[in-house]
Order: sequence, then structure tokens, then C-alpha cells
Amino acid sequence: MDPRHGRPPRGLYLITPDDADTARLLARVAPLLGEGVAWLQYRNKAAGPALRREQATALQALCAAAGVPLLVNDDPALALAVGAAGAHLGEDDGDIAAARALLGTGAIIGASCYDRLDLATRAVAAGAGYVAFGAFFPTTSKATTRRAAPGLLREAASLGVPRVAIGGITPGNAAPLVAAGADLVAVIGGVFDAPDPVAAVRAYARCFA
Repeated sequence: MDPRHGRPPRGLYLITPDDADTARLLARVAPLLGEGVAWLQYRNKAAGPALRREQATALQALCAAAGVPLLVNDDPALALAVGAAGAHLGEDDGDIAAARALLGTGAIIGASCYDRLDLATRAVAAGAGYVAFGAFFPTTSKATTRRAAPGLLREAASLGVPRVAIGGITPGNAAPLVAAGADLVAVIGGVFDAPDPVAAVRAYARCFA
């Protein structure tokens, strides 16, 4: 359900790592879904169309069983095909209004807005149900030269949609972002590279307690 029309989400927005082994990916994700994951995003920049379809389909089944919405990165058509809850679009990943038209009013559609409130304003006007800002801290998950400040989260409160913080966020540095208004923190390596991913998920969840 589009978070503009229901209970706002709050907590950890977990993003999958690039993993070509579908069975291994599922084994890494499954134990985490009941530990405080608010949303899961399927993201695999290295996969071809067939593998993306296979993995998204399998993850959707896991998420449906756990009651966790699945969003697909960059690909609204794939989200529709597998019955996912929605899609996330980057600056160059397609038209938000077209994604909304394709997926319907109830879908969760988000937009990467980096360090710019104007991008977020336009995204919401086009139909985005949440906006994501970052990177707030150095990150190895993707190359980025854009750095957002916590004050941007406060400014974006006027948009009336959930705000996601992303980029190098750990349980130790998340508190100022939550205090500034982040409804969710998006994480890849902070969970999947952790010695104990379950404990990491729980630590992120406690930041919102």
C-alpha cells in the first residue's frame, strides 16, 4: 500500500546485496525478515533479466510469507510481474508518473533524491509515495559524490511522505537521522556484511524504539 494512504512505515529498509546464487541470497534474507525489517528492496545491479526475474519471484514469496513489502529497484515492470509491493527509482531510472500509472494507486513507489529537496518535491508531485536522501555517510555500496545533511530530512517533512535516509548508516550513527525525521534507514552492508546479520537488524530496529 502506498504509504501516503496508510500507516507510515518506520524502521529498517533492507536492500539486498548483489548475489548471483539465488539459493544463497534467499538463505541470507529469510532469517532477517522477522527481526525488524520494515521493507525489503531487491537490488542486483550485476544480474541479467532472467536472474532478476528468478530472484525477485523467490523474494516476493519470502516477503509475502513474512508480511514484509518487497520493492524492486529500478524496474516497475518486474515489480508488476512478480506481484511486488512497489518499486524504487533513481534519478535516471525512469519516469515516476509512468511507474505510478503502471503499478496503480496502491503501490509503494519511491525516488532517490540525493541531496536535493527540489528533486523530492518533483517526485512527490509525480506520484512518489516516499523520498530517499543520501549519502549521509561514506558508503562502499555505490559510487557517490553527493552528501546529504540531516537538516534536509527536516525540510522534507513538508512533503507529507515518508523520508528514507541512506548511505553508510550504522546503528551507531543512525540516531541523529531518526531525530531529524528519517522514517526509515536504508542499509545493505551494515546488515549483510555484519558478523551477525540478525543482531544487526535488531540493532537498527532499536534505533526507532
